[in-house]
Amino acid sequence: MSQQFLNLSKLFDYDKNTGFKFTGGLADIIPQELQNLKPSEFSKDLDLDFTRNPVTNDVTKIEDINAIKRSVRNLVQTNHYERPFQPELGCGVRELLFEPYTPLTGIFLKKKIEEVITNYEPRVSLSDISIDEEPDRNRLKVSIYFYVRNVPQPVVVTTFLQRLR
Repeated sequence: MSQQFLNLSKLFDYDKNTGFKFTGGLADIIPQELQNLKPSEFSKDLDLDFTRNPVTNDVTKIEDINAIKRSVRNLVQTNHYERPFQPELGCGVRELLFEPYTPLTGIFLKKKIEEVITNYEPRVSLSDISIDEEPDRNRLKVSIYFYVRNVPQPVVVTTFLQRLR
């Protein structure tokens, strides 16, 4: 039984440019159009800076890891009831920013961020969340460490949370 488990690692190869290539028995089972998926083929989004593509005069697209990073950052910075028809979507960390920062507040922030990412971003596998206090600037530096599915390198998203009036 353990030898069968070890042979599973030989069912596919990963190449940064071409994505996963299935070999062995999986190549016969998985449809051809799904065998050569790269991360860019399932991770596309509009650039929210609304820069213009010089060739097509359309809004530029962001792809791959950058689209997923933008999605994670947007989830963390979204409040509940902020998105129409999706009132439960949001992190709600802004309500904690007006509280005095204590270690307990840091734990609450980590829990809220972890909950929103695990519930609403299926493309990532969360690894760690670190929160650093910057009292001189009245803000928190939040670093989110995760792995994108089908990509072996870890990814870090760093964002700053601060009170706005």
